[in-house]
Amino acid sequence: MKHCFVALMALFCLSQPTMAQEKKISLRIVETSDVHGCFFPYNFIERTPMKGSLARVCSYVNTLREEYGDNLILLENGDILQGQPTCYYFNYVATDKENVAASLINYMKYDAQSVGNHDIETGHPCYDKWISELDCPTIGANIINTATGEPYVKPYIILEREGARIAVLGMLTPAIPNWLNESLWKGLHFENMKESCRKWIDYIKENEKADIIVGLFHSGWSGGITTDEYVENETETIAREVEGFDVIFFGHDHTARSVTVSNKAGENVVCVDPSCNAIAVGDVSIELVIDGGKVIDKQITGTLTNICDQPIDEAFMENFKETVDEIKNYVGRRIGSFAESIRTRDCFFGSAPFTDLIHNMQLQITGADISFNAPLSFDTDVNEGDLYISDMFKLYRFENQIYVLKMTGEEVRKHLEMSYDLWVNTMTSPDDHIMLLDARNQNNMEKYGFKNMTFNFDSAAGIDYEVDVTKPNGEKVRIIQMSNGEPFDEEKWYNVVMNSYRGNGGGELLIRGAGIAKEDIPSRIIYQSELDQRYYLTQEIEKMGIVEPKANNNWRFVPEDWMQTAIQRDRKLIFGE
Repeated sequence: MKHCFVALMALFCLSQPTMAQEKKISLRIVETSDVHGCFFPYNFIERTPMKGSLARVCSYVNTLREEYGDNLILLENGDILQGQPTCYYFNYVATDKENVAASLINYMKYDAQSVGNHDIETGHPCYDKWISELDCPTIGANIINTATGEPYVKPYIILEREGARIAVLGMLTPAIPNWLNESLWKGLHFENMKESCRKWIDYIKENEKADIIVGLFHSGWSGGITTDEYVENETETIAREVEGFDVIFFGHDHTARSVTVSNKAGENVVCVDPSCNAIAVGDVSIELVIDGGKVIDKQITGTLTNICDQPIDEAFMENFKETVDEIKNYVGRRIGSFAESIRTRDCFFGSAPFTDLIHNMQLQITGADISFNAPLSFDTDVNEGDLYISDMFKLYRFENQIYVLKMTGEEVRKHLEMSYDLWVNTMTSPDDHIMLLDARNQNNMEKYGFKNMTFNFDSAAGIDYEVDVTKPNGEKVRIIQMSNGEPFDEEKWYNVVMNSYRGNGGGELLIRGAGIAKEDIPSRIIYQSELDQRYYLTQEIEKMGIVEPKANNNWRFVPEDWMQTAIQRDRKLIFGE
């Protein structure tokens, strides 16, 4: 009897480890993306309080860390080096100091940082320095060092939490060459995201035995630029077609989204994009049950958390007080004055002071024959009176260079044809919309939105022309003459000034519009500024002292008897005025 009891006890004990090994693990993963310099609760451009900021994200993350401890994973998804004067100052002015974008990531203890296209836009000296200053790994599997054939940064990281292994795989939209001069990404190649994901997912599965695989993609949901080599926004396709991902955090397209899709194997993939400017974060909860070292159950939910309701983290602000004061001093420098206010909203309805001021300064700086320029902000004012460095970030939003390209007159016209086809409707009666609108594209500032991106709405200076909105696409633009009175010749070569985004093929107006092959564009560039366009515009304004911006009135919409009512009607629909 005694022996039987011992045997039974031994059997009971042997059965216990399986039950004892079953463990529940709660993970929380938070993502910021497209922060664009919104670090502090102060807009250094408008000189007003800001709704979203990393100061509020920090407060939210600290609250979660009290609950989750090390099981809170914090990820940053790129485009952090551009957007506010704070970025510009540390990227190009105070280059002897640690980049504030690195200081912030280190202070908040991020677990990984991916790379965005606007980070690459700062150029090797800036982003290489920033990467070296980060305490966390920078990941991007499809950013390839052409000298070695290997990823330029880490392709992925493995995080271990209570025995669970979490792989985070980084990706960057490969459309970089379509926007940026090669000098900014020299020595790099950007692989197709879907193919790179397939390769690295297989590698991670075989070598890392990850329990959870997370994508960190600086690429939008779908659409954008598509060529034979790459797709700009491929998150949806990858989520559905590349098996293995449990979660994909994404960004780049500035469109808030939280969805769950099924892949080819019928597995759910949680996909989250928090949009931009630290207004929200991607927020994913993961519940794992592990038994015998294997995941036997996992529950994953994703959402977006509004950060504007969070308190400002006072310790964060105290830590960066000197930085904030330094930036306020920088943006507060007076450089001149405006005799009257200018607004980007005027640029959509005809020749306007805002656009034409930049046109005229581009022509003055370069001596080019013709200027292309588009409003880079949907609805921005620069007010009359004293002009400060902060105002220059409203006048010119991005750190583009200035380019001059050789183009024929026919190419100039075709470039404008595509621009206006993106911009205006083909009217069949006076009651039609003159603008090409889409009621689904709405935000807090507009009742209706434009169907296409307004930063691709190029107008021109140096030529006089009409845009007949009753004509079909490709036949709307009639160039009358050069603005100096000389004849315009479609067979003649002209020097055309534009920003580097356009001059590298951005928006495809040069490629699909003018019909210049992408590979031929570099040979057309006859001038490329050393520094960014805002720098030169600032110099011009300092020389002028008092600026009196006026519309050139070198182009107009026709037929005139339809225009006034149609413009008033659409202006009210878009801007409520």
